[in-house]
Amino acid sequence: MFYWLWHQNPDSSFLNVLRYPSFRILMAAFTAMAFSLALFPWFIRRLQVFKFGQEIRDDGPQTHLSKKGTPTMGGALILIAIACSVLAWADLSNRYVWMVLIVTLTYGAVGFYDDFKKIKFKDSKGLSGRWKLFWQFSVGAGVLAWLFYGTGFDTRLALPLVNVEKFAPQLPVWLYVAFAAVVVAGTSNAVNLTDGLDGLAIGPTMVSAFVFMALAYAAGTELKDFNIAAYLGIVHVEGAAELAVVCAGVIGAGVSFLWFNAYPAQVFMGDVGALALGGLLGMMAVITKNEVVSAIVHGVFLAEALSVMAQVGSFKLTGKRVLRMAPLHHHFELGGWAEPKVIVRFWIVSVMLAIAGLATLKLR
Repeated sequence: MFYWLWHQNPDSSFLNVLRYPSFRILMAAFTAMAFSLALFPWFIRRLQVFKFGQEIRDDGPQTHLSKKGTPTMGGALILIAIACSVLAWADLSNRYVWMVLIVTLTYGAVGFYDDFKKIKFKDSKGLSGRWKLFWQFSVGAGVLAWLFYGTGFDTRLALPLVNVEKFAPQLPVWLYVAFAAVVVAGTSNAVNLTDGLDGLAIGPTMVSAFVFMALAYAAGTELKDFNIAAYLGIVHVEGAAELAVVCAGVIGAGVSFLWFNAYPAQVFMGDVGALALGGLLGMMAVITKNEVVSAIVHGVFLAEALSVMAQVGSFKLTGKRVLRMAPLHHHFELGGWAEPKVIVRFWIVSVMLAIAGLATLKLR
């Protein structure tokens, strides 16, 4: 909206600052943070009035049973804050912005239904995994088909530590769409699996958003007589810098949510937030051409997802479990780590992996 004002009045010295993504990045973060920080107390009270309380797994750690009834679906306000900040500060003529918003809000709708079903029927299982995957892949594949077939998007697969101009496998469009859909849906579910302790998921989410804010800006910004992408040996994606505004909104809303979600949590994110934020991060990885690097940056999420796959696979094949409990954070809890220690140590690992991911920009 504000960018449109400048576009309509390009000669205005007062509005000229709106042309710079760097200014709008800062304002998007501030807007999302201020908006959600102001509304979360009221929102939490509304969740309590409507009895939107968390259902706890009977087979989970016994220390979690006391959390039953804590307001959930706090992710809904995160998404509203992100959407408002993006609509206010992003260039709304940018198709990448709309692609990310469509996936984020649609995944949020799937998560909302899942949360609502858990609350209505007092069942911690909610929407079946089969239907979640169906909607995630259907929406993801549809938007990605628009991206790759509708815009002629680059289908080179960028690899870490390799200059994209020297080597990057060129994939068939259909194969890249399928691969990208797996990245988006996989990231969405991985973030959802990580959302099991107070503040555990939102910390790495904000760290990842910061990394992709930098990657989007690097991939999409072309300064006078200097192409950042060419200098770094990454794929140049014209218009991708606008996605940095979206990432800033995630960080701003995430900071406010963490204020109320920090141990002991006053509100939980719910699937409405976890599925949506995971889908958003997956789309960031695809559009900035960092799908493989995202496996490093999202290492905490990946480890959580792999722990569940390993646990289920081992039990079905051998009748034995490889972990005390899956996902991985529960394994450490049952091993004697206090919940805050698990959370902070996972955050530390996330920061270390983020640094490693950013380091790949220079090691090519």
